[in-house]
Amino acid sequence: MADGGSEGTPERGGLRAALGGLTTRGRSFLAAGMAAAACSYVLGQTDLLRVGLLLAALPLVCVLVLHRTRYRVAGSRTLSPARVPAAAESRVLLRMENVSRLPTGVLMLQDRVPYVLGPRPRFVLDRVEAGGRREVSYRVRSDLRGRYPLGPLQLRLSDPFGMCELTRSFSAFDTLTVVPRVEPLPAVRLAGEAAGYGDGRQRSLALAGEDDLIPRGYRHGDDLRRVHWRSTARYGELMVRREEQPQKARCTVLLDTRDVAHSGSGPDSAFEWAVSAAASTAVHLLERGFSVRLLTDTGSSVPGPDGAGSFAGGTESADAVGLVLDTLAVVEHSEEAGLSAAYDVLRAGGEGLLVAIFGDLDEAQAAVAGQMRRRSGAAIAFVLDGDAWSRGPGGIRFATGQVPMAERLRLLRRAGWTAVPVRPGDALADLWRAAADRSGAAAERPAERSGSPGAGPETVAGGRL
Repeated sequence: MADGGSEGTPERGGLRAALGGLTTRGRSFLAAGMAAAACSYVLGQTDLLRVGLLLAALPLVCVLVLHRTRYRVAGSRTLSPARVPAAAESRVLLRMENVSRLPTGVLMLQDRVPYVLGPRPRFVLDRVEAGGRREVSYRVRSDLRGRYPLGPLQLRLSDPFGMCELTRSFSAFDTLTVVPRVEPLPAVRLAGEAAGYGDGRQRSLALAGEDDLIPRGYRHGDDLRRVHWRSTARYGELMVRREEQPQKARCTVLLDTRDVAHSGSGPDSAFEWAVSAAASTAVHLLERGFSVRLLTDTGSSVPGPDGAGSFAGGTESADAVGLVLDTLAVVEHSEEAGLSAAYDVLRAGGEGLLVAIFGDLDEAQAAVAGQMRRRSGAAIAFVLDGDAWSRGPGGIRFATGQVPMAERLRLLRRAGWTAVPVRPGDALADLWRAAADRSGAAAERPAERSGSPGAGPETVAGGRL
């Protein structure tokens, strides 16, 4: 369970700010006192002047007392967890501690939260003894992805007569990250890639042969069975064979974020489905040992500060999952007109499995997508049917010149993609199985034409994904 917290003490305001904290009752008393003093001058009534001074002085004394109040209160906030999927709840724990030697009066706490997380929570704390502590909690929930600031925490002080209320704010705040929903995917076999380390892959020993090994010097603790005697005789010192370095399966998840490619908005829109599908695919492959790179149509790549050519996975897969989800939590529509920037990144290094989530494609962008396929060992495309999504609630069609869905699928499949259409209500797990069936059938057809299984150019070792 991931927790995040912040601590601080409230900031004090000036005397002018304290006067601005007069309540309606306090302002009424002050106005009545001034009116009574004016009437006493006109009527010549000394007793009325005393009453007016008392009415006017009472709220001013309350302001002065509250302003000089020396409460020392420490506050902290803890999020549990600090990263949640959309539509899930996070618990926020507020802890207030009186670190002064004097007890406090009645305190009212208010935490500032964005409107998408719900109304601002308010709590009333009774007298807190010296050194005492109070804890309150509330829950927040959002159907929309994003990073939302929580805080600063506000502490409201009030006098016993209700004449004045002063608000003092803590300086610290926390951030709640709402990531896309991740759907578990079935472990089906997709033609084109092996899973993780070693499955269906050629190792350097098999490629080079025994005589072409690059040995290294013997180190304390090395197994004597790995001693390479021919190299030992050649170099005059004890040499051992290097351990086999298995190649690791790589995958690029391409997310089409173009504004012209997606219609509608909100949690049930086509764009949000695409973001959730990219998150589910990346997490699924990372958990199965793949090195995964998240790529968008703008050419930006995650992970890696250079923005291209970097993959994450292996022993750091948990950190990689967090990095990918945090990136997708704030991804927005791009102003790109095409997929050329993503194609340039793939052309520089597009080996491994390619999984793309496309929106609406015109003829030119379908051709660019076909060229992407040539740089990858296997390619699977989930193509969103913009016309079907636009007919749903909130769908607005604003893109023109798009290729019909059947033509898009035909162009992509001709280029070698395993293209699967996506319509509203489709579950990604079912589409994943459909992609496995289509890719398996496509891998078998060349083998059947060649007369021997596995002889076709598209047939490579399969992996459980």
